[in-house]
Amino acid sequence: MPLSRIVTLIVGLIVILGLALWLIDSLSRLYWQLSYSPLLGNLLLLLLIILIGALVAAFVYYVLVIQSGEKRSRRNPKRVTAAQIPAGKSDAASTTLQAVRQQVGQIQDEVARQALLSKSREIEANLARREIQVVVFGTGSAGKTSLVNAIMGRMVGQVDAPMGTTQVGETYCLRLKGLERKILITDTPGILEAGVAGTEREQMARELATEADLLLFVVDNDLRRSEYEPLRGLAEIGKRSLLVLNKTDLYTDEDKEAILARLRQRVRGFIATNDVVAIAANPQSAQLETGEIFQPEPDIIPLLRRTATVLRAEGEDLVADNILLQSLRLGDEARKLIDGQRRRQADKIVERFQWIGAGVVSVTPIPVVDLLATAAVNAQMVVEIGRVYGCELNMERGRELALSLAKTIASLGIVKGAIQLLSTALQLNVATFIIGRAIQGVTAAYLTRIAGKSFIEYFRHDQDWGDGGMTEVVQRQFQINRRDEFIKAFIQEAIARVVKPLTDKSEAIEEEESREESQ
Repeated sequence: MPLSRIVTLIVGLIVILGLALWLIDSLSRLYWQLSYSPLLGNLLLLLLIILIGALVAAFVYYVLVIQSGEKRSRRNPKRVTAAQIPAGKSDAASTTLQAVRQQVGQIQDEVARQALLSKSREIEANLARREIQVVVFGTGSAGKTSLVNAIMGRMVGQVDAPMGTTQVGETYCLRLKGLERKILITDTPGILEAGVAGTEREQMARELATEADLLLFVVDNDLRRSEYEPLRGLAEIGKRSLLVLNKTDLYTDEDKEAILARLRQRVRGFIATNDVVAIAANPQSAQLETGEIFQPEPDIIPLLRRTATVLRAEGEDLVADNILLQSLRLGDEARKLIDGQRRRQADKIVERFQWIGAGVVSVTPIPVVDLLATAAVNAQMVVEIGRVYGCELNMERGRELALSLAKTIASLGIVKGAIQLLSTALQLNVATFIIGRAIQGVTAAYLTRIAGKSFIEYFRHDQDWGDGGMTEVVQRQFQINRRDEFIKAFIQEAIARVVKPLTDKSEAIEEEESREESQ
């Protein structure tokens, strides 16, 4: 028992004893005054004994139990919650995963849907898993496997091997004193390797790095641009990284300090100075004068100390941040899949209505191509595109949007530009006599396409035209749809859908007229 507690106990007992003597003296006088009633006197005596006993028991319990518990709590305030993820981040991850599952239900591709569901279940399992994932990342020659060997204290991989030895991510488990979670160390394939197989291994390494709680980025000299860019990219998505300069046994002390200074300068702003560490994971052997070969011990103590400090201080936050990050990335992946799916559906709607519009104008030709004449067609197109993006519009609202965009197209001179563009293209593919009749229908189809593509962008961005407004969106779609490769394909389809039917109809009319004249 600590001396301070013993002193407190003695002083407290003396005070209690003094109060008890005073209370006994006072009550004894009262007892003699009540001597005429023995029953009352005995009850008073019993009450006195109970009060003194309760007072002593309460004091001893406070000193020996309550204070002891408070001190233990102060010494280890995180003991109960050390392995728990911060509630706010855990709730955010759970909410994101629920939203992802709702989005996944909208994905039509069965393979993609099952892949996302599998990832969401894996992230959910990580919420309760008592592990910290440390990933060793870098080029194939930087000595990643040697570092893992040195950390583990035993051979877990081939050392001094050519680039490309680590074909897949290999994971090993260890414990760190003072940390309740297990530490999983993953040795990844090297980046910047040649060939198709090297590219595939690099992609695997990058995927493992994005899932890490803590990243050990290993280099053996100053950072090259090809190393800096992935390191910076991982930092930008929230990866906590230690930059490890390996093979320092090959440098003089002056050269080592110069390289460290350059590394710290290059990563300033996204990696702290004390997170740039120098080691020698597999020092070169030396021959002694006796002829014996001396193999120095790995010098990785600075990295072990820094890693231990980071994991003890930030381990729980690193796990929580990583789980939340993976949840958000999964949500982004789901949204991209849904956006691509919706875009394909909307593109089919635009393609269908552009030829419907061409047919309407071709059947009832007008002197000048006017989108107002196809407003009903375009209004229905707007309603159907909106429905794909979850926006239920009535025909009146669809007509308003279609007319508004038609006026914008006319004011920008796109109608005139489209006629000139398509007339020139048609002249190269169609007989001159039919061009005049075909140009209106083909132009109507082209302008309907620009309108439809513009509305897709409008609905993709939650019914918002963006900072540049409707004008900028329409101009951008016109520029995209006037490229030579598109115009060639569009004209060929227009010939099949618009020009050929007109030609056939013209020939049928001529035959009918000839037949009537002959009669």
